[in-house]
Amino acid sequence: MKLKKNLALSETGFVFDPSNGNSFATNPIGLSIVKMLKEGKDIELIKKNILNEYLTDANTLEKDIYDFINMLKKLQLNENETSND
Repeated sequence: MKLKKNLALSETGFVFDPSNGNSFATNPIGLSIVKMLKEGKDIELIKKNILNEYLTDANTLEKDIYDFINMLKKLQLNENETSND
């Protein structure tokens, strides 16, 4: 999944989409995921980094990361893509 290039992120977890004026706040793990997606990292690398950085287990992370990505898509923060990442 690729996020819009123009998303603005703050260190406190605030995400702003200047193309439509929408914004939301996320927790530190969500912010890490958004940052890595903006950098173009793939899901497997993101999972590995989150598991190394935060106290969580792989099964919980697997479900939570896909739920979070689906939420980002519903908020239309992803670039229009032809493939399903």
